Amino acid sequence: MDSSLIPFFKPRGVVVIGASTSPEKLGYGVARNLVQSGYTGAIHFVSQKQGQLFERPLYTNLADVPDPVDLAILIVPPQATPENIKACGERGIRAAIIVSSGFREAGPQGAALEKECVRIAQAQGLRLLGPNCIGTLDTHLPLDTTFLQPPMPAQGGIGFISHSGAFCAAIIDWARGQGFGFSQLVSLGNQADVNETDMLPMLAADEHTHVIVLYMEGVSDGRRFVQVASEVTRQKPVIALKVGRFESGQKAAASHTGALAASDIAFAAAFEKSGILRADSAEQMFDWVRALENCLLPRGKRIAILTNAGGPGVIAADSLETNGLALAKLADSTLQTLAADLPPAASVQNPVDMLASASPHQYAVCLKLLLEDENVDGVMVILPPPPMFKAEEVAEKVIEVISNSDKPVVIALLGSVLVENASKEFRAAKVPAYPFPERAASALSALAKRAEFLDHGRQTTDNVVSGRLSAVDLSREELLATYGIPTAPIKLARDENEAVAIAHELGFPVVMKIASPDISHKSDVGGVALNLLDEDAARSAYAQMLKRVCEAVPSAQIEGVHIQRQIPQGQEVIVGAVRDPQFGHLIMFGSGGVEVEGLKDVAFALAPLSRLEAQEMMRKTWAGRKLRGFRSLPAVDEESVIDVLIQLSQLVNDHPEIEEIEINPLSVLAKGAVAVDVRLKR
Repeated sequence: MDSSLIPFFKPRGVVVIGASTSPEKLGYGVARNLVQSGYTGAIHFVSQKQGQLFERPLYTNLADVPDPVDLAILIVPPQATPENIKACGERGIRAAIIVSSGFREAGPQGAALEKECVRIAQAQGLRLLGPNCIGTLDTHLPLDTTFLQPPMPAQGGIGFISHSGAFCAAIIDWARGQGFGFSQLVSLGNQADVNETDMLPMLAADEHTHVIVLYMEGVSDGRRFVQVASEVTRQKPVIALKVGRFESGQKAAASHTGALAASDIAFAAAFEKSGILRADSAEQMFDWVRALENCLLPRGKRIAILTNAGGPGVIAADSLETNGLALAKLADSTLQTLAADLPPAASVQNPVDMLASASPHQYAVCLKLLLEDENVDGVMVILPPPPMFKAEEVAEKVIEVISNSDKPVVIALLGSVLVENASKEFRAAKVPAYPFPERAASALSALAKRAEFLDHGRQTTDNVVSGRLSAVDLSREELLATYGIPTAPIKLARDENEAVAIAHELGFPVVMKIASPDISHKSDVGGVALNLLDEDAARSAYAQMLKRVCEAVPSAQIEGVHIQRQIPQGQEVIVGAVRDPQFGHLIMFGSGGVEVEGLKDVAFALAPLSRLEAQEMMRKTWAGRKLRGFRSLPAVDEESVIDVLIQLSQLVNDHPEIEEIEINPLSVLAKGAVAVDVRLKR
């Protein structure tokens, strides 16, 4: 935890520079919130005019402000900000929140002004939050440095870090009606100094914060973010909503914060590497928060569904599978007891449909049975308005059972007016309730992913070869060989006689490929010949290939042909790495050969890879799943591919100067795997 950030969270005294007596100005709103928050430290106001504000004196000079004061909130014109930062430093203040806008987000002049603020702050030993931010909130201290409309949000366990101030304001207001409570809120603004990575350890160390939520438009330092987040997620669950997935969104994000966005694929890989749960929407983010803050984690992915209506039960079953969960297979003893307790027409198979007549007592008895079943890791209870009972009566009985269970239970509470009181019951008991089964299933999935992440522990890259030589000094094949990745030797022939000699040297049968820097897709122009069995075939293939290619691409520079010993038939995959400017090298795996561009069956992960990460990449793709055999395709050596992925990830980790490396195809055989075609860009 960075001690220089403590004044933002636990200041002994706060000064508002730019306080105003005009209620329509931000300087008034910040002063009002600071006083009304109940903050017990010293509160001071600096303004252009003398007088009083909220029964406190208005100082015209910061030097006159009495001790203690170690946090300043600046609400002054952009051009006046540097001189005020300098004054803060001279006064001994060590943290400042710059509320004002008109900096980097406003253009080149604003960016230069922002840099000047940072330069002065660093010289004075002072940390900056913002500019262009709304400040911080702490409901437990309490402390409110924002200008948002009161009241403060309710106390709770959500630590919220946001790149957008407006999103903070909207979420706080929305959360009031949804029963959410916050511990901390940090609006980062332009992140001229303090960024999301700095704040993560602070929230992780906060005793009141149980779940950390990130609204992100970019990242300040991708590599450091992954490193820090990987530590934080071992302590607290972290959920991220990363906006700007597509080009149009990325442009909007850049114009809003002046930030440069890394590719979305890289962000997805970074989140997965560090154990961050990535939400697709703000609604989903808070659905997951509700579960992670209030539920125990499941031991597995086997879920039971308890309902009084068949249709919603089917929706729930589909949703579980969509979210990577499974319907639990109930134990025989559970089935027998359920059958004895329910009407003959009820379905005791999972989903358990008790029928519309189900009473509060039956809900409770059946839920208890499901939770006691060793084959069940969690339960979704579906509760539409019961025709014969009040929904809140069912809620009371269900809550009693949940409070005595060590497994997670979420509620799909269908309806509106007729389930309103039941909703209040569940909220008061901190039992997550969702309006539809799909959202309940998504929340259960978040719990399962969190449990799986914690169970796997820190993944390391064991048993890898580490290269000692510079990549610049080695050929592509030599570099791969250094890391234990088998290659098929390839040699360049500049005429027919040389082609024949090389073919004899390598051993028939051979493969011939046109050598030209201008031709990427060799097979499209007749630049590939396979299974050349003897000297005559090699000589003929050379002459015919040059003729075909020259006719197809007359402007291409032809260097000759590459000759390679033909690899036995196997499955073809692609393995590669590309350097992302923010996060480092991304490793790619997927369908190889000529299928790559058409199928787009690929997965990415950040280097270096653990064995588990390599296995997970392969599991995500059809290319990886079919390595074990499919119909007429025999099984091949899956472990050899895992080894190649791990070694390639170590290779690029050892040699950060490599921009791209691609093995396409990697031919996977019954025993082993061979890199057939390798491209390298340094």
